[in-house]
Amino acid sequence: MLRDPAHLTLFATLIRHYDDLVDHVRRRFGDRHFARDVVQDVCVQVLERPPAGIVARPLAFLRHVSTHRAIDRYRAEQARQQALDEWAAVTQAHGASAPDGAQALAFRQQVDRLAACIAALPPRCRDAFVLHRLHDLPQDEVAERLGISRGMVARHMARAMTLLAPALDELAASAQPPGSAS
Repeated sequence: MLRDPAHLTLFATLIRHYDDLVDHVRRRFGDRHFARDVVQDVCVQVLERPPAGIVARPLAFLRHVSTHRAIDRYRAEQARQQALDEWAAVTQAHGASAPDGAQALAFRQQVDRLAACIAALPPRCRDAFVLHRLHDLPQDEVAERLGISRGMVARHMARAMTLLAPALDELAASAQPPGSAS
């Protein structure tokens, strides 16, 4: 936890400027709920993994971290939307009619389940998975960003894939056209 006085200063700045940070993210991304989620993520990150060194300008540091966390979340949402768009394109390319309401709801529920499974991964495992699979970063760069070895990234990825396998299998099975063999 936060025992170092420098970390206490950082956390005190986070508490004191919480609304300012939310407004900072909201101005750049336009959505107050999104901004609150981002700043909440930053709170968790500061509590779980405080920076290694002394932060000379805590508010500037927190704004920087919040901006980058918002960019990561935005990209993840874009990747999710792109996957949905690609699924629609594949469905259309195979001559299938547009999904009816029940099919669309079932698919959406499965995607939400997958997102919940990703969110439920242990934090470092989730970070490695999101950076490598959703942001297409090489494992070396993921290791550098997370401050861990490449081997540890590989272990986190293996664990993530094991934990996500049932949700991925269910999603893959539901994406197959009716009547096709698996």
